Amino acid sequence: MALLDFLNRGKKDESTDITPVLPADIYREGTLELADAIAPAALKVGARELELGEKFSRSFYTISYPRFLADGWFMPIVNLDRVFDVGIFIHPLETGQALRGFQRKVAEVESQISDRESKGLVRDPMLDTAYQDLETLRDQLQQSQEHLFDVGLYLTLYGDTKEELDKVEGEVRGILDAKLVYTKPALFQQEQGFRSTLPLALDQLGVNTKLNSSPLSSIFPFVSFDLTSDRGILFGINRHNASLILFDRFSLENYNSVVFAKSGSGKSYAVKLEILRSLMFDTDVIVIDPEREYEYLAEATGGRTFNISLSSEHHINPFDLPPVKEDEEPSDILRSNIITLVGLFRIMLGGLSPEEDAIIDRAITETYALKDITGENDFTGQEPPLLSDFENVLSGMEGSESLVTRLSKYTHGTWSGFINQPTNIDINKQFIVFSVRDMEDELKPVAMYIITHFIWNAVRHELKKRLLVIDEAWWMMKSEDTASFLYSLAKRGRKYFLGLATITQDVEDFLRSPYGRPILTNSSLQLLLKQSPTTIDVLQQTFNLTDEEKYLLLESGVGEGLFFAGLKHVAIKIVASYTEDQIITSDPSQLLAIKQEKQRKEMAADTVTQRRP
Repeated sequence: MALLDFLNRGKKDESTDITPVLPADIYREGTLELADAIAPAALKVGARELELGEKFSRSFYTISYPRFLADGWFMPIVNLDRVFDVGIFIHPLETGQALRGFQRKVAEVESQISDRESKGLVRDPMLDTAYQDLETLRDQLQQSQEHLFDVGLYLTLYGDTKEELDKVEGEVRGILDAKLVYTKPALFQQEQGFRSTLPLALDQLGVNTKLNSSPLSSIFPFVSFDLTSDRGILFGINRHNASLILFDRFSLENYNSVVFAKSGSGKSYAVKLEILRSLMFDTDVIVIDPEREYEYLAEATGGRTFNISLSSEHHINPFDLPPVKEDEEPSDILRSNIITLVGLFRIMLGGLSPEEDAIIDRAITETYALKDITGENDFTGQEPPLLSDFENVLSGMEGSESLVTRLSKYTHGTWSGFINQPTNIDINKQFIVFSVRDMEDELKPVAMYIITHFIWNAVRHELKKRLLVIDEAWWMMKSEDTASFLYSLAKRGRKYFLGLATITQDVEDFLRSPYGRPILTNSSLQLLLKQSPTTIDVLQQTFNLTDEEKYLLLESGVGEGLFFAGLKHVAIKIVASYTEDQIITSDPSQLLAIKQEKQRKEMAADTVTQRRP
C-alpha cells in the first residue's frame, strides 16, 4: 500500500481548483511560514537517495542485532565526524501478549529439539542456545525484571555528491557490520525514511525489531567523549555532558602542552589554575612571566619571584655549567653549553657570519679553559667565567674587532648590569616565577633565552617532576635560535621529567616559525580557547577542526574552548572555586579590590600595634 500511495501521490483531484499564487502575493498577505524559509528549493525522490536542493540524503533501517549488545556500542556512530540524523522509535509491548507469544515459541523450539533427539541426530547448539535465551527472558518478563519493545533504528546520511554519500555509507555500515549490527537501505522508501529521522516523531518506515530492556538501553546515544581518568588534576568541565575533565599530563607520551587564545579569553587564568592544582600534587613549577601576572600566585603559595631587568639585583651568568652526573661525560655537557652560548651570542650581536661563528666558538672554549674547565676533567664546583672574561679572550683574536665592538654594550655600556655578573639566584622552591616585564622589549628574547638555559641546567642537575610555563611564548619564536632552543626543551624534557607549557595569543607568529609546528607536534595536550576571526582558519587547518568546532571557538565565552589530550578532544569550560579564583584572577578590578583590602588589613594591624603599650 505504501508504494501505491507513493505512486498515486502526484495525481491531481480534478474537483480541486488550483489558483497560482505569486511570491508578491505571499509576502503581501503575510502567509510565508517558517517551513517556506528553511525548506530546500526542490525535492527529487529516487530509489536509493533523495536530492534536497544541492544536497543528497540516503536512509537506512536496522534489520538485526547480535545476541549480546555491549554498552556504548553506538558511541562510534554518534561521535562520527559526519552529518547524519538518527531516529529511534520505541513501541512498548504488552507483557501478557508477549508471554503468550513466548510460550508458543518455546514450545516450537522444544518440539524441534525433541524431534532431533528422536531421530538420533546430533544436538544443535543454536537451538539449545535459543531455548535457554527464551526461557531466561520469559522468566525475567514474568518477574517484571525486563520489558519487551518493538524498536526501529533509522539513519539518514547526507553528502554534497553521490560519491561522498557512498563514502559516508561505507564508513557507517563498516562500523555497524563490525559490531554485527546489519542495516539495509530503504529502497523506494527514501522519503518515508527521511521523514522518520526528522524530529516529527513519525515512524513511517515501520521496520521494527523486538528488544528487551537491557539491549535497548545500550542504544541510547546520550554519550560523548570524556577525559576522566583515575588520577590527575581537574582541568575543567565537559560542556557536552558536564563530566569532569581529570587528566594527568605526566601519563602521556610527552608532558608538553600548548595554549592558543586571543587576549582576554582566560588563557593565563586556565594555566594558573593548573599550576595551583599541580602544586598540590608535589609538582615543581617554574614560570617565565612577561607581564607579572603570576606574582600574587607565587606570594599566595609560598613561592618566590625574581624580577629580571637591567636594574635588577638578580643576575644569571650564562656561562654557568651544571654539575657532572655519574652517567654523563664532562665533554658532552661542555659541548652542549658551548653550542647554546653560540646561539645566545647570535641573538645578542644581531646575527653572525660563518667566520664570526667560528671565532665565537673558539673564544668560548678558550674562556672556559682559562678557568680550568675542559672536557677532559670534572669541572663540578669550578667557578665559571663571566662575560667580561669572554670579551678579554675575544679581543685578543684576529678578526674579532667588530664582535668586540658589538659586545661592549653588554660589558661596559647600558646593558652591562644584566648578564656580566655571577649568578645569585636560588630556585630551590616549589614555585618559582621569573618576571621579565621590566626588561626592555629589545632584550626580552635574550633574557628569556638565558633564563630558559639556566632552568634547563637545573632540570638536568636534579630529577624532579617539574612544569615549565612560558607565557607569551611568541617572544621566543621571534628568533630562530630561541625557537630552536624551545623546541629542544619540548623534545628532550621527557627524559628529565619536565613538562613544557607554552602560551601564546599570536597564533600566526607562533606557527609561522619553522619550529612552531614541531613544538605543537611534540605537545600531547592542547587547549584552544576563544579565537579571533583572523586566526580561526589557520587553527582549523592545523587542528583539523570541523565547522561546528570552528564556530564554537568563535562564539565561546571566557574560559571556554576545546581541550585536546592525545587523540581525544572535548569542549571544555574552566571552572574554579571561590578561593582559587581570588588567588589566580587576572581581572584588574578584582586585583585592585584585593590590593586595597590587603592594604586596609595592614593599616588596621599597624594601628593595633601602635595602641599596645
